[in-house]
Amino acid sequence: MEYAFGLIEFQGGGFVNKAMYIRVSYDTKPDNLLHLMVKDWQLELPTLLISVHGGLQNFDLQPKLKQVFGKGLIKAAVTTGAWIFTGGVNTGVIRHVGDALKDHSSKSRGKVCAIGIAPWGILENKEDLIGKDVNKPYQTMANPLSKLAVLNNSHSHFILTDNGTCGKYGSEVKLRRLLEKHISLQKINTRLGQGVPLVCLIVEGGPNVISIALESLRDEPPIPVVVCDGSGRASDIISFAHKFSEDDGQVSDDVREQLLVTIQKTFNYSKSQSQQILLMVIECMKKRELVTSGLHRHLSIPLICVFPLTY
Repeated sequence: MEYAFGLIEFQGGGFVNKAMYIRVSYDTKPDNLLHLMVKDWQLELPTLLISVHGGLQNFDLQPKLKQVFGKGLIKAAVTTGAWIFTGGVNTGVIRHVGDALKDHSSKSRGKVCAIGIAPWGILENKEDLIGKDVNKPYQTMANPLSKLAVLNNSHSHFILTDNGTCGKYGSEVKLRRLLEKHISLQKINTRLGQGVPLVCLIVEGGPNVISIALESLRDEPPIPVVVCDGSGRASDIISFAHKFSEDDGQVSDDVREQLLVTIQKTFNYSKSQSQQILLMVIECMKKRELVTSGLHRHLSIPLICVFPLTY
């Protein structure tokens, strides 16, 4: 695999941002990656890791909701010295995170550490990034006819995962999960033996986002899930279930029926496909105390966004 690392200079739109990047094999060990981030990129270990998941297709957020989401995310990151992990490309939820970061940096209040983890094979203009200690402009104009994506120009760092495929997502999933887990095990307070708190933040999203939520809640220790209610699709389905399930996580037949219909409509799924998704949502509710606005109970941090979001 050819070396590809250095500094990207994003240009255009009257906005210049420089971001460090590296291309790595999809099976790179998380301790090697973290070593690189701390030693070569000279990042301070975070006191919180916010892992953002959601729709990859573009979607709109109501302006008020977008503002509340952006402000809440940035406030949580700035006040806690958090790292934000996203999928790195300029589509869907990542674009909304990028807009919040851009708004923040335009007011020059210091840089937020936002790390995009994206598959090398889906990138437009990746040839420009090949080489050692590259330092060159990166074109963020996507070709409308191409199935490839461009990097979001508001991130500070990128880890580009390569498994030899072209035009496909997937090579980044396991590496990101293992890296998040590894970071969460780092001791930031040796006296108390505390690790880095990890939070899964969900905005909109398809059926895979519901399985990400369930995986997070089932992890050991469980990862709290913050849902941006009102953002659409997966988020709104989880929000609805949370609002209408019992304290012990039980979901009544009426609510199940409503959820099933909503899942069918939202994802254009058959009844049997929808039942699979419904089972996952019901499983999530068994850990419903971890899907709350009570984040401050689990981690002494400001709320990222209230659940359900009040605005």
